[in-house]
Amino acid sequence: MSTSSSGSRNGRIEKYELALKQALPIDSLKIEDESHLHAGHVGAQGGAGHYRIFIKTPAFNGLTRVQQHRLVYDALSAWMPDEIHALAIVIQ
Repeated sequence: MSTSSSGSRNGRIEKYELALKQALPIDSLKIEDESHLHAGHVGAQGGAGHYRIFIKTPAFNGLTRVQQHRLVYDALSAWMPDEIHALAIVIQ
């Protein structure tokens, strides 16, 4: 179920954080909801959000950027594309 209320969006971030923490050993993690910056965008019309993820994990050591991003996408795949329309991933 998609909705644009800030309460449900905060709940989304919490479950995305939990999924990432269950999938990867996290040193630091911050997820920002940037959906408001994409109001009117076709992908946002159904309630799917745009998020920026700042993440640091030793699981990324020795991996290419594509492999690092794939780990993040795999951890969040259950919510794509219905809840997550776009991710910007910042490796720290």
